[in-house]
Amino acid sequence: MYRFFILSCMALTATLSACSTTKQAPDTSIKTSSVIAPEERKLAYAGDDAAPRMSGWHHLAGRTLEVSSLADLKLQDKEVILSFDDGPIPGRTDKVLAILDRFGVKGAFMMVGEMAAMHPALARKVAEDGNTIGSHTYDHANLSSLDFDAAMAEVIKGELAVTKATGTDVSFFRFPYLAESHRLRAAIAMRDLVVMDVDIDSKDYFATTPASVTQRTMDLLHKRGRGIILMHDIHKRTATMLPTLLSDLEAEGYKVVTLKFKKTQAPNNLVASADFVTTR
Repeated sequence: MYRFFILSCMALTATLSACSTTKQAPDTSIKTSSVIAPEERKLAYAGDDAAPRMSGWHHLAGRTLEVSSLADLKLQDKEVILSFDDGPIPGRTDKVLAILDRFGVKGAFMMVGEMAAMHPALARKVAEDGNTIGSHTYDHANLSSLDFDAAMAEVIKGELAVTKATGTDVSFFRFPYLAESHRLRAAIAMRDLVVMDVDIDSKDYFATTPASVTQRTMDLLHKRGRGIILMHDIHKRTATMLPTLLSDLEAEGYKVVTLKFKKTQAPNNLVASADFVTTR
């Protein structure tokens, strides 16, 4: 039974290796043991040159933005939203939470339903820490490969699993692999879910160094000036690079916006286009 559990975890981890339509090298940093038993919580990792120790007060937290659709999601210059896909996973998500807490900022966590069901205590902590909660289907299915009914069943199953695990309403959704359709977007919006797209893809799912991920993210941000940053809380390199990324953002005067869902009186029948160019 224990051997079957380990094999199941390995298979699930492989499925969640990335959220991009671009082919990439596998992430060998995720070990089965990190799924079963949380790693020690620490913010400066042995051998990680890109992870500075953090101390003192930070001034990175920005405003709270209430949205009921993407039409409301308008960022000002030097404003960013930190989004994390594919978790929660012990040993990774908890480190991301600790780093966000040290900097006094919140993120938007797009959880895979199956992962939330496997780790409900960690999923609940993400919500209790004041982060934005979203869903990312139940098992990270490529919805473009399914018929409409099957795709919506996957969306709803994931939404219900994340709601049950976190104990809070799920108000945001992101398409796995960013594989979408107008029909699916409209149907998801009818469920009062805000579809979260991507302005800046950190590509932290590439098997590369944490420093490279930070540099790529900042280079893209310099070109846009603001936007939704895509990261993944299942990768070790993401937790490793995050302190440096946040330090760079703070040093350059950026602010991290916290997302909050605003309920509308009437059903939301329209899905607005995002004010960005999606990188894929």
